[in-house]
Amino acid sequence: MPASQIDGIPRAFATAVSQLNPRQESYVPELTALILTQARRYRASDVHLNPCETELQMQWRIDGVLCSVMGFDRELSSRITARLKVISGLLTYRTDVPQEGRVAREHSSSEVRVTTFPSLYGEKVAIRLFAEQDQLQMLDQLGLPGMVEVGLRTHLEATSGVILLTGPSGSGKTTTAYACLRDVRDRSSGTRCLMTLEDPIESAIAGVIQSQVKPAAGFSLTTGLRSLMRQDPDVILVGEIRDPETAEAAFQAALTGHLVVTTFHAGSAVEALTRLMEMQLEPYLIRSALRAVFCQRLLRRSCVSCSSKSLESAKSRNSADKNPAHASLSALCPVCSGTGYAGRLVLAELLEPEHPELVQGLLSRADARRMSALAEATGMVTLSQVAANAVAEGQTTQEEVLRVLGGRRS
Repeated sequence: MPASQIDGIPRAFATAVSQLNPRQESYVPELTALILTQARRYRASDVHLNPCETELQMQWRIDGVLCSVMGFDRELSSRITARLKVISGLLTYRTDVPQEGRVAREHSSSEVRVTTFPSLYGEKVAIRLFAEQDQLQMLDQLGLPGMVEVGLRTHLEATSGVILLTGPSGSGKTTTAYACLRDVRDRSSGTRCLMTLEDPIESAIAGVIQSQVKPAAGFSLTTGLRSLMRQDPDVILVGEIRDPETAEAAFQAALTGHLVVTTFHAGSAVEALTRLMEMQLEPYLIRSALRAVFCQRLLRRSCVSCSSKSLESAKSRNSADKNPAHASLSALCPVCSGTGYAGRLVLAELLEPEHPELVQGLLSRADARRMSALAEATGMVTLSQVAANAVAEGQTTQEEVLRVLGGRRS
C-alpha cells in the first residue's frame, strides 16, 4: 500500500514513543511494552524487528499486510531484543541459534509468542500477537460462509474419518481448528475424549488434553500419534501434516475409529487431494478415510467508515491532485488509518469427496485440473466464486482478491 495511506500509524506510534524518557533506566522495558500494546491497539497480528546496517526497522502486519512503522537507533537493537528474550524466558547470551518462547503473563494479558533468528546484522525478532481469549473462540464467530459452516459442523459430529483444514500460512487454519475442538467439546457435553498433538501449542483449551511434540527427545508427530491412540481418544487434533509418515499415521488413526482434525498446507481443497497423493498416500486410503477438505483464505474487509463517506473520499482524491501532502494528512480515516480496509473476511470452500465422480477421479489419480472440474460439477462453491460474491456485496475489493488469490481459476 502507498506510504501516504498508512502514514497515520507511524506518526501515532512516534508520538507515543516521544512521551518516554530515553535517559531513564526503564526506557527499554517501557519501549518494549509500548510496542506490544500499540501493535495490538492497531490490530497487528505480527511485529517484525529487522536488524539492518544502520538501524532496527520495525514492521507490523495488519490485516495480513506488512507496513513500516519506525526505525530505531542501531544501538537499541540488541537491548530491545534482550528485553524481549527476558520476558519470554529465552537465553539472552545465545545469539547464534533460533529461539522461541512466550511472553510471561505479567507482561501481557493475552498470548504473545516471540521467536528470534540470527542474521547478518543481529537477531531478527518476530512477535506473534494472538487474538484475545474472548475472540474467535467458536465456529459461529469466525464468519464462515453459511453452508460451509453447516457442512463443517455436520462432519464434526462423525465418529471417524479425517477432516483436513487447509490453506497457506497465515490463513487462520489453527484458529479454525481450535474452534472445531470447542464446538465438539460443547456439543458432546464432555462425553467425547479430545486430545491434541501440536508443534507448538498456541492456546490452551479447557476440556481438551493437549500435548506438544519434542522431536529432539524422539517425541514427534508420528510417534506421538501412535502412542496417543492407546489413550482411548475419540477426537484427535494433529497440529499439522508435514510429511508422508504423519499423513499415513493420521489416516490410519481415522480408519481405526477416531475422528482426526488436522491442518495441511494446500492452496485449495482440490490441491490438498493431489498433494496427499504426491505424499505417496494410496488413493484407496484417502477415499476410505477422508471425510471433508476445508480450505480458507483471509481477505482484508473494506472499511465501513470509508465506504459510508464515499463522497468525502472522492473530494479528498480530487484535492490530492492539487496538494498531495495536505490530502495524505486530512483524508486519513480514524478507523482504518487511511488503508481503506478494517478487519478481515474469511473465504472458505468445502469439498466432500464421497461423490461418485470425485471418487472415480481420485482412484484414477486424475490431475488437479480434472479434479477441479469434477468438484465444481458436484456443486462445490469455490474460493473464487465466494470472492466474487464478496466483491459484489462491497465486503472487499477486486484488488484485494487479486492480492490474495492471484489469477486463481474459478
